[in-house]
Amino acid sequence: MANREKIAIGEYYHVYNRGVDKRLIIKDNEDVERFIQSLEFFNSKEPIRSLREIISNNGKNIKPNEALVKIICYDLNTNHFHLLLKEINDGGISEFMKRIGGGYTWYFNNKNKRSGSLFQGTFKSVHIKSNEQLLHTSVYINLNYKVHKISGETAENVKSSWGEYIGKTDKNICDKKIILEQFKSIKEYEDFTRSSLEEILKVKDNKNGLEMLIGKYFF
Repeated sequence: MANREKIAIGEYYHVYNRGVDKRLIIKDNEDVERFIQSLEFFNSKEPIRSLREIISNNGKNIKPNEALVKIICYDLNTNHFHLLLKEINDGGISEFMKRIGGGYTWYFNNKNKRSGSLFQGTFKSVHIKSNEQLLHTSVYINLNYKVHKISGETAENVKSSWGEYIGKTDKNICDKKIILEQFKSIKEYEDFTRSSLEEILKVKDNKNGLEMLIGKYFF
């Protein structure tokens, strides 16, 4: 993390990482659900006891607790993930990502009878410096499977917060206000995502062009 810009309270960041040696970090729907549950339950200022215990009890008897970060949107692909986060506590993003990395790696290694690192070093982050960048990044993450043109069986192991944004899931992990309050309706946001996605696809293979939209060239 030595070369990373200091993460500041009140600011937004595009956070991402992938499997070591570009290996799969998601193999089936069980892995998808475990990662999503990690996003939900690890986002707590107070340490949790055991994610396995929480899941087995369907989240019962878990008292509401102050969040470490605000999750704006997320995307989980077979070998990498993207998050759009807001720092609301000093060190919140770093602590959240440490829990995600450690907790999910333990689960994945235990399930697959492997050992060692699962992710490619520490997480990467890019500071969101404008509202335009914030909006385009939300599209890049919510529709990342379309950015990578993922379809067929592989698409079954891809998950994003897009369903939350268009009201097609009962999940409520994300704080969507900073994005949706800028549009008159969900349909207007959907219209924006279509035009933004067209721009992203046009410059996807042009490092400088993509940086102009979302700040950096990502995998």
